[in-house]
Amino acid sequence: MVRDPTASESMPSAEEICAALDDPDCREIIRSLEEPLTASELTNRCEIPQSTLYRKLELLTDATLLEESTEIRRDGHHASKYSVAFEEITLVLEDDRSLAVRIERPARTADERLAELWSEVRKET
Repeated sequence: MVRDPTASESMPSAEEICAALDDPDCREIIRSLEEPLTASELTNRCEIPQSTLYRKLELLTDATLLEESTEIRRDGHHASKYSVAFEEITLVLEDDRSLAVRIERPARTADERLAELWSEVRKET
């Protein structure tokens, strides 16, 4: 399954984002993602057991802090790649004294915008 944080219907709560960022393994994963990497590549870089790594990737993608995409391979063994899906996160104290979160996302390329548009067209047909 490919997960795009910008296509998410709902924004994760401040608590979900803070919980993901409070986890040392999650922070290590984010630090290691200078470029998109597969789970296997991340396991080697972060020295996190693979079963733990998959749980952390799930936590980060659910919090919309990582984007999951598919690397198409000629041999048919496609792989998920993960990349950081934010540039800045800001916690804000709202008027009602609740915490809110604002996430600044990287600018989308023309190819990404076209793929998103095509995905929306396919949903409607």
